[in-house]
Amino acid sequence: MVEMTYVDAIKSAITEEMRADDSVFMVGQDIRGAIYPHTKGLVDEFGEDRIVDTPMSEFGMFGTGFGAALAGYRPIVDFMFGSCCMVAGETLMVQLGQQYFLHGSQTPVPMVLMGACGTGKRLANDHAYIPRGEILHRPGLKYVFPSTPADAKGLMASAIRDNNPVFFFYHYDLLMDRGEVPEGQYFVPLGQSEVKREGSDITVLANGLMYKHAMQVAEQLDGEISVEVIDPRSFEPFDSETLMKSLEKTNHLIIVDEDHARCGFAAEVMAQVFEQGFDLLDAPVERLCIENLPIPGGYMEPTVVPTPEKIEAAIRRVVA
Repeated sequence: MVEMTYVDAIKSAITEEMRADDSVFMVGQDIRGAIYPHTKGLVDEFGEDRIVDTPMSEFGMFGTGFGAALAGYRPIVDFMFGSCCMVAGETLMVQLGQQYFLHGSQTPVPMVLMGACGTGKRLANDHAYIPRGEILHRPGLKYVFPSTPADAKGLMASAIRDNNPVFFFYHYDLLMDRGEVPEGQYFVPLGQSEVKREGSDITVLANGLMYKHAMQVAEQLDGEISVEVIDPRSFEPFDSETLMKSLEKTNHLIIVDEDHARCGFAAEVMAQVFEQGFDLLDAPVERLCIENLPIPGGYMEPTVVPTPEKIEAAIRRVVA
């Protein structure tokens, strides 16, 4: 194990996979210049043929990756900002996920689509927004989001090796977080949640910055309310089994999600819990999400997003 930052863990996975497989390459805006440090120095090691700078055209960089994946390469398409993937529109949201299915599993699409996003830096609307519900609604697209440096490395490596398109989004506000990361090649299986903190009174399902908030609140409440924290890590495929096992013990659930509540991941999890484990609940499930408003910048941001204070208040309501 070695201690490194979240962003360096992402770089570590990319570097090791590019060394192991010549078909892996990156395409994106100013990735040679390392506007985000996960690409710093990669062009020096792998050259301009594998670290490919593009014009400011999300559809162009996506199309380059899509075509290359169909030709047998394993591209990593770096949109810089996660929300910018939406500019690629229908081709990315519909055709990409259907490709493998419609061609009888004969044409895999092994590509990673990545970008930074999330609240906490008060970047407002587009840049703070995490694309989630839109992508999860599209069959054939996988989706991961690491909360820790170790998961950042393991999920990126697994995403690169997957034969399906995988969205790998990462959080601005976690970039400099430090943690223990396995040395060498390391993989976190897609579709596997993790119980990050054991508890007995209530389960909190949280990811990214919301996971960090949930862990903070769980520590503050230790000795008063026993909080179990689960990080889904992978949103599609989603590991509901780990969640149900937790509810057998705690019988209470809060879902904290950094997306809008309406038609979002939290609503889907609530539906699965009601369908698969309604009898496990001793109280209604509560979800904490971004309110159905554009994300404001500056001092207004905390008024619409989940905060540690809101999470603590929700925990107290549910277990009361």
